[in-house]
Amino acid sequence: MKKSLTSANHLPNLTRRRFVQGLAAGGVVVGISPLLRPAWASAATMVGTAPVLKGTEFDLTIAETPVNFTGAVRMATTINGTLPGPTLRWRQGDTVTIRVTNRLAEQTSIHWHGIILPYEMDGVPGISFRGIAPGETFTYQFKVQQSGSYWYHSHSGMQEQTGMYGSIVIDPAGSDPQQFDREYSIMLSDWSDDKPSTILRKLKTQGDYFNFNQPTAMQFFQDVSAYGWAAALDKRRMWNQMRMSPTDLADISGHTYTYLMNGATPAGNWTGLFRAGERVRLRFANGGAATFFDVRIPGLPMTVVQTDGVDVEPVTVDEFRIGAGETYDVIVTPRDEAYTIFAQSMDRSGYARGTLAVRAGLEAGVPPMDPPEWLTMGDMMGAMDHAAMPSMNHGGHGDHGDQMLEEAQSPVRHAKTEYGPSVDMRVDTPRMNLDDPGVGLRNNGRRVLTYADLRTLGGPPDRRGAEREIELHLTGNMERYTWSIDGVEFGKSKPIHFRRDERLRVILHNDTMMTHPMHLHGMWSDLESPDGEIQVRKHTINVQPAQRVSFLVTADAPGRWAFHCHLLYHMDAGMFRQVVVD
Repeated sequence: MKKSLTSANHLPNLTRRRFVQGLAAGGVVVGISPLLRPAWASAATMVGTAPVLKGTEFDLTIAETPVNFTGAVRMATTINGTLPGPTLRWRQGDTVTIRVTNRLAEQTSIHWHGIILPYEMDGVPGISFRGIAPGETFTYQFKVQQSGSYWYHSHSGMQEQTGMYGSIVIDPAGSDPQQFDREYSIMLSDWSDDKPSTILRKLKTQGDYFNFNQPTAMQFFQDVSAYGWAAALDKRRMWNQMRMSPTDLADISGHTYTYLMNGATPAGNWTGLFRAGERVRLRFANGGAATFFDVRIPGLPMTVVQTDGVDVEPVTVDEFRIGAGETYDVIVTPRDEAYTIFAQSMDRSGYARGTLAVRAGLEAGVPPMDPPEWLTMGDMMGAMDHAAMPSMNHGGHGDHGDQMLEEAQSPVRHAKTEYGPSVDMRVDTPRMNLDDPGVGLRNNGRRVLTYADLRTLGGPPDRRGAEREIELHLTGNMERYTWSIDGVEFGKSKPIHFRRDERLRVILHNDTMMTHPMHLHGMWSDLESPDGEIQVRKHTINVQPAQRVSFLVTADAPGRWAFHCHLLYHMDAGMFRQVVVD
C-alpha cells in the first residue's frame, strides 16, 4: 500500500537543524550556478546513480565536486564525479588494471578493502607505497583471487569522510552458491558539512563534544522510581567517579552528521525496484567514517548469506549491526508494494533510509528510532551476568572497580605502557562471549544477528592450529581523545612481526568503553568462538567494550600491512600498527 511522505512525526527529538538536513534530498550538485557547476555535470551525476563499471581496465579520477546534503554547498572528494564512487564489477581469476589520476591539490590513495593482493597494491601511503601526488596517475594491477562483496576508499588525509568510497562486486569464477533474481549494492555512510580536521579538533578539545544524549534529571527520577533513591544515587555517583558517560556510544552524532544511503539523505530516499516474489540480494557496506549502523527492513526478514565477502551458512534475522568497514549480504523476498530499509546509528541520533518498491515513487512508513540506551556495567567491566561483575582498573583514579565485585576469572596482564596518560581505564577480567548483539539491540523483540550466528560455509580453508599467540590491548583516553594499542600511539610504536606462512593467534582485548572495528590488511582473520572453534572468516572484526576476542591468521602475504581501528578518528589519533610479514 502506498504510504505518505516522510513528515516531522517520523523524526522524533531531532533539532531543527537535523530536521532540515533530513528534508534536503542532497547529492552531487547539478542545479547550482554555472559558475560553480562542473562542466561535465549532468543528470547522470545525480544522487543514488553511481555507475557500475565492468571489465578488467578502469580509469578513476579523484577530484573535488560540490555537493549539497543540508541546504549548504560544500566540496566533496569524489571518484569520477560521483558520491559514492562507481561500483567496480570484477570477475574472480581476472587481472584488473586500475589507473587512478589525482586532480586534487593534495596526496590521495585508494585502498581495496578486504582484497587479497600484493602489498605494493594495497594503497596505504607510508606503509605500502608513497601515495598518489597531485597531477599524478598511479596504476594498480593485480589478479583477483576471491569473490563476493567488498568496497574501496581513500587512505589519505581523511578523504574517506569527505566522500571518497565505492562498492566492489566480484563475480565467482564458477556458479554462485547464492541464487537471486536481482541485486543492489547499498553503501551506508556519514556526511558532515564540517571539515574532518575541524571535527577532530573539537573532539580533542572535548571528547564528548557531539554527544547530546547525556543523562538527564528526568532519567534520574525514572531510576528513583524503578530502583529507589539509594540505588539511583549510587548509579550516578559511580559514573561520575569514573569520569565517564554511560551514553558515550559514538564519538560523532547526528548533531553534525547526515546519514546517507547510496549518497542519498533520508529525504532523498534511494529506491531499488523489484517484482513481488523475487529473491533480491542486498550487498551492504559500511563506508561511514565513525558510525555503526543497525539495519532492518520492517516487515521483511533478511537471510544473511555473506559477510566481508565470505559465504556463510544462511541465517535469517530481523536486524544486524554493521561496523565501519564491514560488509553483509542478505537475501530478501519482498511481496508487498514497498518496504523501508532503515539504518539507525548506534547512538540513535539519526538514520539513513531507502526504499524497496515495485515502482518508483512508492515508499513505506519510516519507523521511529529506538530510544538511546546506556552502557551497562557489563559493557564497562566485562560480565554479562550482573551478579558477578568483573573488576576494572580505572587508570589514574584508583581501583574503583576492584572494590566492587569479583569475577571468577584469572586477571589479565597489562603491558607497562598501559599505565600512562594515554590510558584512562583497564579491564582486568573481560567477557569473551560472541552472542551479545551489543548495547541498544539486546532484548528489543527482534531477531538480531550476532557473531555467534555466523559460520563460514565449508569451514576455514586453513585448519591448522596456532603456532604462537600475539595479544594486543585496545586502549584510549576519552578526555584527551587519544587512541592507541597497548597504550602506545602509532607514531611511537614499533611494527608487529609475523613469520611468513605461520599460523598464529591474535588476541584483542578491549580496555575501552567503545566498540572498535579492527581491520587487518592483506590477510584473512578467522574468528574463534570462546571454546576455540573457528566461526567465521572476516577482514574486519568488531570488538565490543570490555570484550576479548581471538582470531587465527595465516601469514601468507609477505610485505608491510596496516592494522587499525576502522573508526577514522580513532585511527588518526593512534589506534594503528604496521604489520610486517617476513
